[in-house]
Amino acid sequence: MLNKILKTLLLIYIPFHLILTSSSSLVPQSFIHCLAQKVSSSNVSALSVMYVPKNSSYMSILDYTIHNLRFLTPNTPKPLAIITPLDYSHVQATVKCCKKSGLQIRIRSGGHDYEGMSYISEVPFVILDLNKLRSISIDTEDNSAWVESGATIGELYYWIAQKSPIHGFPAGLCPTIGIGGHVSGGGVGNLIRTYGLAADNVIDAHIVDVHGQILDRKSMGTDLFWAIRGGGGASFGVIVAWKIKLVRVPPIVTVFKLTKTMKEGAVDLIYKWQYVAHKLSEDLLFRITISSRIGMPGIEATFGSLFLGRTNQLQKIMQESFPEIGLRKEDCIEMSWIESVLQFAGYQRGESIDSIKNRINPLPDGYFKGKSDLVHKAVPFEALKEFWKRCSDANAPIIHIELHPYGGRMNEISESETPYPHRKDVLYEILYLVLWMKDKNGESTQKNINWIKELYEFMTPYVSKGPRGAIWNIRDLDLGANGASDTSYSKAKAWGSRYFKNNFKRLAVIKGEVDPKNFFYYEQSIPPLVLHAKRKCRRANFNFLDKCP
Repeated sequence: MLNKILKTLLLIYIPFHLILTSSSSLVPQSFIHCLAQKVSSSNVSALSVMYVPKNSSYMSILDYTIHNLRFLTPNTPKPLAIITPLDYSHVQATVKCCKKSGLQIRIRSGGHDYEGMSYISEVPFVILDLNKLRSISIDTEDNSAWVESGATIGELYYWIAQKSPIHGFPAGLCPTIGIGGHVSGGGVGNLIRTYGLAADNVIDAHIVDVHGQILDRKSMGTDLFWAIRGGGGASFGVIVAWKIKLVRVPPIVTVFKLTKTMKEGAVDLIYKWQYVAHKLSEDLLFRITISSRIGMPGIEATFGSLFLGRTNQLQKIMQESFPEIGLRKEDCIEMSWIESVLQFAGYQRGESIDSIKNRINPLPDGYFKGKSDLVHKAVPFEALKEFWKRCSDANAPIIHIELHPYGGRMNEISESETPYPHRKDVLYEILYLVLWMKDKNGESTQKNINWIKELYEFMTPYVSKGPRGAIWNIRDLDLGANGASDTSYSKAKAWGSRYFKNNFKRLAVIKGEVDPKNFFYYEQSIPPLVLHAKRKCRRANFNFLDKCP
């Protein structure tokens, strides 16, 4: 018994002493003391989960999942500490100790945040990096899986495929994206027209709330469970794991990619595509990528398809609905669903599926800025011609623009089913990306951001209105930001309604119930709307909240 007591004392005292002597003087000692005690009580040294600027590995851990070099400069604000929890008790400890010490917390799972909000802040902060919480448990008999938030999409896809050739999951295309942020923001992918969003296929979740408690679907309640499936989980707590519904895919799927230039009728095909893609069989995703021609002038449009069926079926559909594309049998490639994941992620044909487990991007990281739109009515032909002209101009930057069709299953889910409201009547969504590899004194950044803002402004008459919609997973600080932790609901509504439409108010009310003091705050976190009324009113149909006292 005495040896056990001595061991416990050493676990508490020694890590605490070492952290104190190696940490930055900016880290509040109350935080270090609190974390050292709580982490060491789980028989793990605090040194194994906490990194401060004087640690030799601090920068490598900070940089590891930062994919946008705009947020990896000497002037970018750095965290006072990075916590890499090994189990859920470390997450609980971090939340409690940050609250006690008055530190803001940033929650990072994959690091693909378009605006860096998951790992930068203008006030003293701590990063809670979930990349070591990445276990995946697949149950094909139950058609479900538990996946921790630090796992990547690629890792999830890989382990599903290892268990079954006829199971998949409707999430995104980039394999290095973290599950935590992707699912909580909605999650658009190649199976969207068949099975909806990633968030539409969530069965349960485990979240650490503002009090440091671990809640599941039952204990968190229907409101909070609704909010985290598309409303951005980091506003409400730390989602450490998701239980997801696996979906059926055939043993063989068919893909094709056809690239067209202006001379080959690209604009005409895009114009026609707008009237067709959202109406096709829900087993067929027919998308377009408009991108710069690397090493050559101008741009090109790549028409790509994932079809949950065989070549002969796909050819018949395309011949009837879109003969202009000229699809031939030799253009189609039959493969397994997991092979199609590699195909759309940009890997070479025949590359091992082990590649999608790699947490490092297959392409070098660079600087980028992204924006998004939703299209409800086909863009006029002349406007498309002008759009193409702007993007192919000799002075235009490197661009990557995706047109992703909706329809199918997305038409069957109501706008209020989850916080993600962009459903029925959406023809397609647009992702605008401008990329650059070098940035001397910030000149390239300013030039390219100005360029994409001008393109975005040009598109204003042709996209959704009242308000102009945006995709939460493609976060954009140009839409607005919280100025301080007490930002009002009315101010935040200017950008919040862009992402969530009428669902924004319900999100704010739920935030007011579970985190009224706004501990889980960042530049575009949901603000708390605290209604001083009877609970019965707060729990009423949120479409009638305006009638609450």
